Amino acid sequence: MRSENSSTLEHLDQTLTTIEKIMDPEELSARVRELEAQATDPSLWDNPDHAQQVTSELSSVQSQLRKLRDLRQRLSDLPVMYELAEDEEGGEELADAELADLKREVEALEVKTMLAGDYDQREAVINIRSGAGGVDAADWAEMLMRMYTRWAEKHDHKVDVYDISYAEEAGIKSATFVVHGDYMYGQLSVEQGAHRLVRISPFDNQGRRQTSFAEIEVLPVVETTDHIDVPDNDVRVDVYRSSGPGGQSVNTTDSAVRLTHIPTGIVVTCQNEKSQIQNRASAMRVLQAKLLEKKRQEERAEMDALGAGGNASWGNQMRSYVLHPYQMVKDLRTDHEVGDPAKVLDGDIDGFLEAGIRWRMAQQQKNADGQ
Repeated sequence: MRSENSSTLEHLDQTLTTIEKIMDPEELSARVRELEAQATDPSLWDNPDHAQQVTSELSSVQSQLRKLRDLRQRLSDLPVMYELAEDEEGGEELADAELADLKREVEALEVKTMLAGDYDQREAVINIRSGAGGVDAADWAEMLMRMYTRWAEKHDHKVDVYDISYAEEAGIKSATFVVHGDYMYGQLSVEQGAHRLVRISPFDNQGRRQTSFAEIEVLPVVETTDHIDVPDNDVRVDVYRSSGPGGQSVNTTDSAVRLTHIPTGIVVTCQNEKSQIQNRASAMRVLQAKLLEKKRQEERAEMDALGAGGNASWGNQMRSYVLHPYQMVKDLRTDHEVGDPAKVLDGDIDGFLEAGIRWRMAQQQKNADGQ
C-alpha cells in the first residue's frame, strides 16, 4: 500500500473514532431497544401523533447506527483490499475508488455531527423570492427552486410545494416549499441569503449581460412542542382561487388561502392542496415557522446586546453564480468555488453545504473564544 493511502486511512480512523465518541453507538443501541419496546406496545397507536414520533425516531436511530457500523467495517476491510490488490489486475484501482468513496462518506458524517443546534434535526421550510433584476430575477428564482428540488430528489428527500406566485413573463415571484427528512434545516440553513446570477440575459434582444438576485429564507418546521401561540384574532384569513402560470385558473373553488398575521404584518399563502382546510393548515405551519424564527432573532438580538453572543449575520449576498464571461459558482463566505455552474444548478450543492456548515462552526467557535 502506498504511503499516502496509509496516511489517509489513519486520518479516517481518527475522524471516525471522534464521530463515534460524539454519536455513541452504545447509547444509540440502547435507544433502539427502548423505542422498539414502545413500538411493540399495542396501545401505542391510541395516540397516532405520538406513535408517528416513536416510529420516525426509531427509523432514524437505526439508520444512524447502521451507518456507523458500516463505515467502521469498510474502514477495517480496506487494508485487506489493498493487500489482495497486489495479486489482482485492476485491484488497486478498485481499492482506491473504495477509499475515495469512504473518505467522502466519513467527511459528510463528520459535518452532520456539527449540526447540534436546537432546530437542526428538523425538516426545512424554504422561501424563495425574486429580487432586483426584473424578469431575469423571476427566472433566476425559478432556477434556484429547481436546484433545491433536484438536490432533494438526489438524496431521496420528499418536497411539498405549498405556494408558487408566477411572474407574468417568465419565472416566479416567490415560492414556499418544505423539504422533508432529518437534519434538513441544519443542512439547508446555510443557504439563507441573497444569491446573485450574472449571465447574458435570454430576455434581452440585444444580448446584454444581466445581474439579478433572489433571496433565500430557510426556516425549521414547527413542532407541537414549540408553543407558538397564534390567537385567531391576530390572523386575517382570505380565500381565493388558485392560479397557475399566466393567471390561468387551475381551480374552480376558492381553495387557496392567504393568512395575514396582524401584529407583525407577516403574510403567508398556500394553494397547493385541493381543500381550503388543508391549505389553511399548511399556511398556518409556515406562519408559525416564521413567527418562531422572528422570536429566535429577537432573543439573539437581546443576547448580542448584552454581550452574550457574537454577530451571527453572514451578510446579505452570500453566493455568486457567473455564467458569463466565465463559468464559476463561488460562496463569498467560505470561498468554496466550483467551475461548473450547470452541475451546481442541477442540484450538486453538497460541497457548498458542507463548506457552509464548517464555516458556521468555525464562526461559532471564534465567537465563543472571543467572549
